[in-house]
Amino acid sequence: MKSLPSIDPRALRAASRTFVLAALGLVAFAPTAHAYIGPGAGIAAAGSVLVLAGTFLLAIGIVLTWPLKAAVRYVAKRGATKPKVKRVIVIGLDGFDPGLAKKYMDEGRMPNFVKLAKDGIFSPLDTACPSISPVAWSTFATGVDASRHNIYDFLTRDPCSYFPILSSTDIRSVPRTLNLGFAKVPFGQKPIYRSLQKSQPFWKLLGERYVWSSIIRVPITFPPQPFKNGTLLSGMCVPDLLGTQGTFSFYSTKTRPAGTRIGGQQYQIRRKGNVIESNLTGPRGGDGHPLKCPFTLELDDAQKRVTVKIGKDTATVGVREYTPWMVIPFGKIQGIARLYVQTWEGDDFELYVTPINIDPDAPVMPISHPFVYSIYLAKLHGRFATLGLAEDTWALNERVVDEEAFLKQAWLIYEERKKHLWDAIEKTKSGFVTVVFDTSDRISHMFYRYLDPTHPANVGKDTTKFVNVIPDTYAKMDELVGEVQRKLGNDPDTVLMVISDHGFCNFRRGVNLNTWLKENGYLVLKDGAETSPDWFAKVDWSKTKAFTLGLTGVFINRKGREGKGIVEKGPELDKLCHELKEQLEALRDPVDGQPVIKEVFLTREAHKGPYADLAPELLIGYHRGFRHSWECATGAVTKEVFSDNTRSWSGDHCVDPRLVPGVFWCNRKIDKPNPALIDLAPTVLDLFGIQIPHYMQGKPLFGGAPAAKPAAPAKQKVNA
Repeated sequence: MKSLPSIDPRALRAASRTFVLAALGLVAFAPTAHAYIGPGAGIAAAGSVLVLAGTFLLAIGIVLTWPLKAAVRYVAKRGATKPKVKRVIVIGLDGFDPGLAKKYMDEGRMPNFVKLAKDGIFSPLDTACPSISPVAWSTFATGVDASRHNIYDFLTRDPCSYFPILSSTDIRSVPRTLNLGFAKVPFGQKPIYRSLQKSQPFWKLLGERYVWSSIIRVPITFPPQPFKNGTLLSGMCVPDLLGTQGTFSFYSTKTRPAGTRIGGQQYQIRRKGNVIESNLTGPRGGDGHPLKCPFTLELDDAQKRVTVKIGKDTATVGVREYTPWMVIPFGKIQGIARLYVQTWEGDDFELYVTPINIDPDAPVMPISHPFVYSIYLAKLHGRFATLGLAEDTWALNERVVDEEAFLKQAWLIYEERKKHLWDAIEKTKSGFVTVVFDTSDRISHMFYRYLDPTHPANVGKDTTKFVNVIPDTYAKMDELVGEVQRKLGNDPDTVLMVISDHGFCNFRRGVNLNTWLKENGYLVLKDGAETSPDWFAKVDWSKTKAFTLGLTGVFINRKGREGKGIVEKGPELDKLCHELKEQLEALRDPVDGQPVIKEVFLTREAHKGPYADLAPELLIGYHRGFRHSWECATGAVTKEVFSDNTRSWSGDHCVDPRLVPGVFWCNRKIDKPNPALIDLAPTVLDLFGIQIPHYMQGKPLFGGAPAAKPAAPAKQKVNA
């Protein structure tokens, strides 16, 4: 009698993991489900009873259908190409720069990276065009350029209204109605959260071929898109509980000077005896007014300790200490935040509160796939930051907190991410794992001025205390890689890669191209105004040919695309683009005559994909030291084109992409001399024996079979 075929162990593990995650939602706790939170909208939350019932049915369904699915997987896998490796692990170190890495390796600060390079390879990694995180990580995930995945910046404009919108995510609510045939009855709001990233991530292709993937905090993975055989925790663009990309709160006994404003919410508080009482502001409730959560601070003057009471949580901390994550209840929904006593000197008391994150243990909207995955991580390792841009760079930019407070917060988040990495490695004995650490990027942005004693941002700030923060950060990442290597041992069937999306450079001077466009007659303000506030408030669109929003490019006010466009597509558009390119490349800094822009890329010439027509017509490749000014990024027109960058955000990478490549380490030699970020998706597919789709533009770094059909060019075509 012929014996039955054995079930593939990878399929068994995949089914088991899915069951455990689903069952966790049943036995641990029923979360408030799928809610939309956004500016101007309330919370639309499903009841926990429905979630409990749904999770129960999901768990039962998985148990009942698993034997059939396992059999189908076995049959499907019999014809599959044999994988070349058992496991691939990609550690993402956002913003890790190859020049700084080489310097610190040579100085002996990074011995584990030196060994990794000796055993395999260390190389610069060509980044995306434009060289900005949402574009680059989208290219990593999809294996295509921006004109094919549709992400060119953090922000884009609504072509009808010219107002800013997120380029990666559509988050809003629409009225929900019950159709009775003879009438439609309204009953609340229907949440909509939709990814605007096109193409598809390569882990979806892995899952279809029964390769398990653990995807943790890769940028532009919100909202989490379902895929087979894997888990995902969303990264960049996850909002806070207010629906913003990060709104902190600041409480002070000092009187706020008239006319001043900060990037977050600011409140004046009063001490009554040894008690301070106030409220945290949450999202809007059903009546349209913001929800409030009261909190109490009890001050122990003798011990200089503060006891914080919020809802059911209590924590005691000293000055310049963070509380643990505290649950912030707003009626039936809740978020989490950390509180930090910034100042306590005599009667002066200042309290900083992080943005109120979506609680991973009770998410009001999906932040992971499956939905219960964030709950699983929270139950196993404790609550953690969920905000897409979790390290509060804006609070430091506004000097609400100082460098010490920012660093403490950044390293707390780093430790949370490490726990998730260890969990993914431990539970993924075969398959694909990637975890992105943002720490290196955020610290480089906020501490780059310490590498340049003459930086304009140094005026009035400390320039010595944190001078070693960036080299110490690189050394810390080296320790991380050493820990990973020890956990992996000498497994010959595991490929380890360490990558970054881009490098870094100085950001000394801001350039307001909206002002330049105005001075040269391409942008016109109403009633002869000299300046205009944010979001093009005074722009006369009937006379404006070009404008800038975000950090990467210049839009043409095109007829038929923009709501009030005036430039015809065709010869008029082409002539205008080449004219702007020539003039912008000739731009010089009036202070020292230095060239400002290395190259202006005409998008339609650099990118041939279907979404290039929606992008900025011109992509600005600045020289090192320059970038869009802060006001330019928000659609403002200022008096001067050039300005010193005096903010703590002193380093950047929104320059010519050839100037800021990322890094690539691997424990194996590669066959391609110049690896690029766009090569990673086809490389991983090839390592697991999966045919590379014809649309992917990258090439496998270890050789391998060609794409299913002739692929498009491997890299963006930019002039040298």
